[in-house]
Amino acid sequence: MELQISLFQVLITFFLVLFMAAITSIRKSKTRNLTQGLIPGPRKLPLIGNLHQLAGPGLPHHTLRDLATKYGAIMHLQLGQISTVVVSSAEMAKEIMKTHDIVFANRPVLASAKIITYGCTDIAFSPYGNYWRNLRKICTSELLNATRVASFQSIREEEVLNLVETIQSHEGSAVNLSHKVFSLSYGITARAAFGKKCKDQEAFISVVTEETKVNSGFFVSEFFPSLKFLDTVLGLKQKVEKIHGEADMILGNIVNDHKESRAKGRSKD
Repeated sequence: MELQISLFQVLITFFLVLFMAAITSIRKSKTRNLTQGLIPGPRKLPLIGNLHQLAGPGLPHHTLRDLATKYGAIMHLQLGQISTVVVSSAEMAKEIMKTHDIVFANRPVLASAKIITYGCTDIAFSPYGNYWRNLRKICTSELLNATRVASFQSIREEEVLNLVETIQSHEGSAVNLSHKVFSLSYGITARAAFGKKCKDQEAFISVVTEETKVNSGFFVSEFFPSLKFLDTVLGLKQKVEKIHGEADMILGNIVNDHKESRAKGRSKD
């Protein structure tokens, strides 16, 4: 059964690639002049563009560094169907992130982020506009103002001390520092928001770790938007939805526990 499914997926992908090749050849004449002769960049392969260079054995940022050395501080890469401009100097970064930050303020709509953040409605992935500005205003006034941050100082100190003591107790043995630091962040956030840690802490950390792995993977739609249905055919979308459902259940339990505590008068916030 697994072999049949794999063969089906391979055949579907093969025919879709042929179809996409035809579409690409039609569009090529329309898009060539937009970048050719304007922004330097490495030569592209048919269909995949420059994806093969970022998918090589080296680390992506090392590859980009090497390409920037050859093509300059601003260069063009064709990542599948996505035309991308890469900058790699402090001067160019300042132009984009400070001088013209409003022009470049929007974030790409990633397939996995759209599911995990409820349609890109959080502050990290929502498009720039009135909604995002309101989110930033709420975060600044309610979460990040000096009085609020100072009120949680004792919580931060206690959690950091617990982390140090935990590491000391494992003297002479290996410690998963990534897991410990994430537990620290989770503990501070949970105590600041709800007054206590929740019983599902380890389960939640496991789910977030899995989400991170999935988000860093390859989604067809992020490089080939016209083939976004392949995310469903290949099971990528279903996998993210399953993980998101687990995280949503844990967060729902935390919120419900907090509501019950407030109803019983035990909440301190």
